[in-house]
Amino acid sequence: MRSSAPPLLPIFRSQLQGELLAAVLLAPEREESLSELARRLGADVGTVQREVSRLERAGIVRSRRVGNTRLVSADTRAPVHRSLAEVVLRAFGPRQVVAEEFLGVRGVEDLYIFGSWAARYRGEEGPAPADLDVLVVGAPDRGEVYDAATRAERRLGREVNATIRSSESWKGGLDGFVRQVRSSALIRVAGDRSEEASG
Repeated sequence: MRSSAPPLLPIFRSQLQGELLAAVLLAPEREESLSELARRLGADVGTVQREVSRLERAGIVRSRRVGNTRLVSADTRAPVHRSLAEVVLRAFGPRQVVAEEFLGVRGVEDLYIFGSWAARYRGEEGPAPADLDVLVVGAPDRGEVYDAATRAERRLGREVNATIRSSESWKGGLDGFVRQVRSSALIRVAGDRSEEASG
C-alpha cells in the first residue's frame, strides 16, 4: 500500500489512513477487529494496528479488547467526528456508498468506478474529481440504476453518472467505451481487489 499522501485528498498521511478512516467513520455503529479491517483494506495487520493506535491517541477511534481480539470503532463523542466523517465521505467514501446503493439493484452482476475519481484513488496526480463515474455490468432495470445514482449523489454531494453495459459487452471488450474504460484506472466496487485493473 502506498505510504505517500493520496492524490484524492493529500491532507491525509497515506491512502491507508484515508481508507481506514472511511471504513470506521462511515459505519460508526460497527465494530471490527484489526484482522477484519486489514483484510478489507488489503493491508498488513501490523500496519493497520499502528494506524489505529495513532487514531486512537488522537481521539478519533476507540478500541476494546474481547479476549485476544482488539475491536475498533469510531469515537462518535470526539468533537471532530462529524466534520471529519464528512470530509472522509467526500474523498474516500464513494466506493462504500456506491456498493451500498447499487448492489441491491436486481440484475447487477458487477460494479466499477472509473474516470477521474478512480485515477486519483489509484494514485494518479491530477485535479480533484468533480463527479463520479460508475459502470454497472449486467441487465438491471435502468430506472433502478438511476435511482441508485441519485441516492449516491445525495450522500456524496457530487454528481454520479451511471453507465450500463451487458455482461457480453463487458467480457467481449469489443465496444469502444469498454476498451477505453478497461485501459484506464478502474476500481472494482464489489469483490476481490486483485481483479481491479489500471492502464
